[in-house]
Amino acid sequence: KEVFHISTTEHTFKAAYKTAFINNIQLAVEKNFLHARMADYDLAFLADKLVPERDQLFEYMGISTLYERYLLKIDGKRVETPQTFFMRIAMGLALEETDKTERVIEFYNALSQLYYMPSTPTLFHAGFPIAQLSSCYLNTVNDDLSHIFKVIADNAQLSKWAGGIGSDWTNIRGTGSYIKSIKATTQGVVPFLKVANDVVTAITRTGIRRGGTCIYLETWHLDIEDFLDLRKNTGDERRRTHDINTANWIPDLFMKRVLADSTWTLFSPDETPDIHQLYGKAFEDRYTEYEALARAGKMNQFKEISAKQLWRKMLTRIFETGHPWLTWKDPINIRSPQDHAGVVLSSNLCTEITLNTSDKETAVCNLGSLNLEKHIVDGVIMWDQLQATIKTAIRMLDNIIDINFYPTIEAKNSNMLHRPIGFGLMGFQDGLFALRIPFESQKALTFADELSEYMSYYALLASSELAKERGTYTSYKGSKWSRGIFPFDTLALVEQERGMPIGTNKNSKLDWTPVREHVARYGMRNSNVLSIAPTATISTIVGCYPSIEPIYKNIYTKANTSGEFTIINKYLVKDLKERSLWTQDIIDQLKFHDGDLAAIDAIPEDLKMLYKTAFELDAVWLLAITAARGKWIDQSQSHNVFLRNASGAKLNEVYMAAWKLGMKTTYYLRTLGATQIEKSTLDAQRFGYTQKREYIPVSKACSIENQDCESCQ
Repeated sequence: KEVFHISTTEHTFKAAYKTAFINNIQLAVEKNFLHARMADYDLAFLADKLVPERDQLFEYMGISTLYERYLLKIDGKRVETPQTFFMRIAMGLALEETDKTERVIEFYNALSQLYYMPSTPTLFHAGFPIAQLSSCYLNTVNDDLSHIFKVIADNAQLSKWAGGIGSDWTNIRGTGSYIKSIKATTQGVVPFLKVANDVVTAITRTGIRRGGTCIYLETWHLDIEDFLDLRKNTGDERRRTHDINTANWIPDLFMKRVLADSTWTLFSPDETPDIHQLYGKAFEDRYTEYEALARAGKMNQFKEISAKQLWRKMLTRIFETGHPWLTWKDPINIRSPQDHAGVVLSSNLCTEITLNTSDKETAVCNLGSLNLEKHIVDGVIMWDQLQATIKTAIRMLDNIIDINFYPTIEAKNSNMLHRPIGFGLMGFQDGLFALRIPFESQKALTFADELSEYMSYYALLASSELAKERGTYTSYKGSKWSRGIFPFDTLALVEQERGMPIGTNKNSKLDWTPVREHVARYGMRNSNVLSIAPTATISTIVGCYPSIEPIYKNIYTKANTSGEFTIINKYLVKDLKERSLWTQDIIDQLKFHDGDLAAIDAIPEDLKMLYKTAFELDAVWLLAITAARGKWIDQSQSHNVFLRNASGAKLNEVYMAAWKLGMKTTYYLRTLGATQIEKSTLDAQRFGYTQKREYIPVSKACSIENQDCESCQ
């Protein structure tokens, strides 16, 4: 009624749906909520292509999220239904197409059947007069006061228009370094990061989401130890940044020094201006030259420390505060398709984007994710539909680049020059459930590998087909693509530069000759094509589990702007019902054990294996699956680390394994909290009056640097 403005019966529903679409598009254009070109479409024809029945594909959380956050409102009233929303997105993404109507229908069908979903900025703004559709922006800050505040101002604009930001701050000289112009010493990078933090709190993304920024610092920076403390809840508040994310930018040489238990030298960038731009063997050679100069007394600012002690402090802080995240610059740069055009100096807010930046280029990435769950029917993958979805998605993502509003000239220049996109995946856990594959099995690793190869194969082919139709991206010549080097080929390059093998298999199943030949002949439309983002909100919309993550719990409470909801694993419920095990007794035990099946004797072992949750699974095994997937991806993946009982030894094992597997980035460390679902409905005489299971967390006061602590053994 809010949209239709009339009472409807089943008989008039479809007609009302179509009429409302036409009237509300015209109204939105008239009131300047939508671009004037949106009225140029044959609205009556598009209205006939709406399929209202597809509203039934939503689960409650999905439809609720759409209603609360995404459906267009005019004068405080919603003027979109889910299907008219998807049609508006399709129209907005087809504005530059030659055969607009045909493409709108293609895009609408992919969106409305929940096969594929663009990222939130695209869903917010497609079809708007000012359409900022991009997800991520990456920039670098020069060691110059004017440029520092220019980037801070740029970040405010990027946040205003819904962009998530990754900023490289490694160029800023370290504390105590001399400033010639004023003949004084600097306070280092931390005070500026405090300013950057306050920008995050001041600017909301399109007035809906809090600003999101991640700042990166390379591990040799003189201020790295202070950087590690930025998210602590103790200490001088003027040197804390509670509202900003932080990440370590780690060279391979540091990891080798940790393994060798040798020293590590910290430098101020004004005395080592080139090493931030170097990686692999070139970095190692130049870095050791600077160390020799320092030991010879020819450098003003440096500090020698134990590499292992610094590593322990990194792990301590990530345990205590969740930050800084660990990312590795050498595999990122060695595997980058754009190694001829610059250097990757940081990742983005969610650690899946790896693009070159400079003072002249702010990297931009447009994201969207395939929903695996909708491509499996009765336990069988619809490979042909998967291929079709990939091709459509790549076209939508490439269209964004030309339609997009760019808040800064550096962002526009970069995106037009390189045209990167980030096509990803969500619902991987749904896929495993549907195919009856336990996460902790060789079949899961093989499936992740083969699925990723298939996605990569057809995504790269789709980009090359667009190059045939529209031309290559401007900076294509000299890229790895132009040299016949694909993501899979770059694993060997990492091993060569690192001087040691990486623990990821080199298996391949498909015949890549047709794709290689097509790229050799026609080139690529996009410098980068694949990345896997967290997909938290769009996964809720389509009703699948986020990204590549295992299920958090089989029963848990989730909160959004609509309130709190108890979420139960629908796949588990279906299995229990089919086996006549969905009884009140089992339901009570599921509540009592917070969805943990291991302690429920009545549940068969095969279901216990299939429905293991994130904190029951081995963290290193999950890394191995991500690494197998990563060999096909030209950017990176947002990989959360889940640990039930974190300890110094376990954290070292997990993060060292990530590096040895050749991974590029990691995201949040998730440790199991003591919160539980509401249990007030349980029988107190049977389960107790508190219904509290024994839970002994590792103390947050425990320092992983203190290896004598009993909890850390």
